[in-house]
Amino acid sequence: MQSYSDFSEKQLARAIYKRKSIRRSLTSWARFHGFEPARHHRFIIAQIEAFLQSTDEILLLFAPPGSAKSEYLSKLFPSWYLGRYPNNSILAATHSSEFAQRWGRRCRNDVALHGHILGISLSGDNTAADRWALASGGEYYGVGAGVGIAGFRADLGLGDDFFGSREDAWSETVRKKRWEWYVDDFSARLKPGAKRILMNTRWHAEDVAGRVLQQIEDGKVRGRVISLPAIAEAGDALGREPGQYLWDDQPGYDYPAFLRARQAETSPMMWSALYQQRPAPEEGSYFQRGWFKRFAQAQKPAALHVYGSSDYAVTEDGGDFTVHRVWGVDSAGDLWLLGGWRGQTTADVWIERQIDLIKEHKPHAWFGEGGVIARAIEPMLRRRLLERRLGARLEWLPSIADKPTRARGFQARAAMGKVHLQDGIEGDLVLDEYLHFPAGKHDDEVDCGSLIGRALDETHPAIVKREVKDPNPPDLARWRRGDTGDGGWMVA
Repeated sequence: MQSYSDFSEKQLARAIYKRKSIRRSLTSWARFHGFEPARHHRFIIAQIEAFLQSTDEILLLFAPPGSAKSEYLSKLFPSWYLGRYPNNSILAATHSSEFAQRWGRRCRNDVALHGHILGISLSGDNTAADRWALASGGEYYGVGAGVGIAGFRADLGLGDDFFGSREDAWSETVRKKRWEWYVDDFSARLKPGAKRILMNTRWHAEDVAGRVLQQIEDGKVRGRVISLPAIAEAGDALGREPGQYLWDDQPGYDYPAFLRARQAETSPMMWSALYQQRPAPEEGSYFQRGWFKRFAQAQKPAALHVYGSSDYAVTEDGGDFTVHRVWGVDSAGDLWLLGGWRGQTTADVWIERQIDLIKEHKPHAWFGEGGVIARAIEPMLRRRLLERRLGARLEWLPSIADKPTRARGFQARAAMGKVHLQDGIEGDLVLDEYLHFPAGKHDDEVDCGSLIGRALDETHPAIVKREVKDPNPPDLARWRRGDTGDGGWMVA
């Protein structure tokens, strides 16, 4: 390393100016490392720099795989941030401990080699790959999502993709645990007034980013949201024209070709989530908009066998809804959604609403999912039916853990154009949930449809056999006259 005595006065002035420029600008720090930020990188950098000076608590950044978002947020940004705030501490989290160590090692080595440019240096007594400290007092701690965090307080929380696979993101159990970890471990370790930057590729509407997005929209936290889809749409944050690909402005790196290849081999659902940052395509994937028929009340068939199905939620004001749906099955086996109810209330309320529907529609049977909830619900439901002097056949279908598998029968009927939803707002809300399945925030409507689909598929004893019309009905008048060629009733 050269000392200041080796420089002329002009060279020294240039060196000091360069260092000041680097400490002020993350773009300059990136260029010092040999990177030339593309347009979307410069935009992300500008958003981060503005956020640090704002009063907002959270910055959400959404960008597709391969867009080098981690290169800037998880590798270059931490050392630059500590150069600006040498007494602060960073808590950096990603989907696995392996990646946390990899990025922590990269940042630590960056400080060891180039910290003098930023005016910082490593402390000699704490230099582990995922946890190290500065001589000035600042610290860095890298963790994998789900790992316990103890004995550390941070001024800045960095989150880079809390889910590493679709399997994790689509698992309701994993999503719940990951959210609880984010709230109880990650966020709880931040100091008062600390900031959080979460950069994600979207997987599911209820992933951690989706829940934080809802917090921002509900006004529970102050934050800003930046979404950069692979293909620009109307109102693009970068000012691109609709249809324009991301990262098409850097010679020698054909990211649009990469995106076209991914789009060709990726399902519409995953393309919409991972690359467009919208965790369900507008036209649907598992269920598609064009499959469902809509009807006005006057178009409802006169002769229908009526059934009910319910998906029960046991937590008042919780994440899930209790949903009751009433279905009509016509002679061709088509399903007609006749009505229902949904709400986030206590059991006594939604039991009364279910009985109201039983009283109104007089179904042949009402289906629910068996298991712990069924055993808790059935005694209360039967008691209230007796008290209200009503009767209903209650049937509980075996529980199946995998929801897409559960919904196969209903999906097949929808694909054949045999599911009819009423016109109007209620039908629109039901359809919207089907189109977002299985990546949507809620799936209670789908669970109701799955139950009636399974009952029909399994020819459950409670299902009334539908009438099958004879394609060649007899001419009864000719038969009575005996003009049938076989003697008619006289032969009999």
